[in-house]
Amino acid sequence: MDPAEQPTKVTNSEQSKFDGPIPYRTRDGSLTLQCLSPAVFYHSVHGAVQESTHVFIRAGLEQARSTPIGILEVGLGTGLNLLLTWIRCLEGKCTVDYTALEPFPLETGLLNALGYCEELGWPGLHKTYMQMMTGSSDTWHEAEGGFRCRRFAQPVQSFTGSGSFDLIYFDPFGPRTHPEMWSKEVFDRMYDALVCGGSLVTYCAQGDVRRTMINVGFVVERLEGPPGKREMLRASKPTAS
Repeated sequence: MDPAEQPTKVTNSEQSKFDGPIPYRTRDGSLTLQCLSPAVFYHSVHGAVQESTHVFIRAGLEQARSTPIGILEVGLGTGLNLLLTWIRCLEGKCTVDYTALEPFPLETGLLNALGYCEELGWPGLHKTYMQMMTGSSDTWHEAEGGFRCRRFAQPVQSFTGSGSFDLIYFDPFGPRTHPEMWSKEVFDRMYDALVCGGSLVTYCAQGDVRRTMINVGFVVERLEGPPGKREMLRASKPTAS
C-alpha cells in the first residue's frame, strides 16, 4: 500500500488535548475517532464520510418512503449520520424524526475537533448540531428543514419502541470487540421497533450477524459495501408480519 494513501492521525500536539478517543484523519480527508483501548475506530479508516453516506444515506435514507421518516440510530457516536441526514432534510429531500441511542456521549471538545459542519460545507449548522449532541436528552430538538431529533442515554438492550420506526441506522462498534451489541436479543428488539416494511442498515456483513438477523425474521440483503469493504447488510421486516 502506498504510504501516501494511508489514513493519518492528527499531530501529537493535537492528540495531547484528549484523554479518551483521539481524532484520526481517514483517507477521504474526513476525521473519525480512534479508541486506543480497545483499538477501534468510530468510522472506517477508508473514509468516515464516504462510509456513512454509502451505508446509511444511500442504502437506507434514500430508500425510505414515509413522511416523515422515523429513524432510530443505535450508536450515535460522533453524530455524523445525524448530520448527514439533517443536511438531506435541508436540501428538501425528506423530513425526519430522529431518535438516537448513546449511553456514552462524547465530550464537547472532541465534537468541536471533528469539525464536521465546516468539513461538509455547512458551517452555519455547528451551533445547532452541538445543541442536539450535548443538550438535554429525552426531549425533541426542533431544527430547520423538517428535521427533529432526540437522544436517549440508554443501552439498546433496555430500549423499547414497538412499531415506531421506518428505518434503523445500526452503527455500534463491531462484533469483534462488542459482541453483545450483535446478539439475537438486540436484533429481536430491532425487529420489534420497526414498522412492517421497515429496514435496518449496517456496515457489518459478517456471516454470523446475517444468520442471526434471518433467525429473528428479517429478510436480509447483501449490498455492495463502502470503500474498503466488500459488502454491507440491509435487513427488512416483512410487510405482513
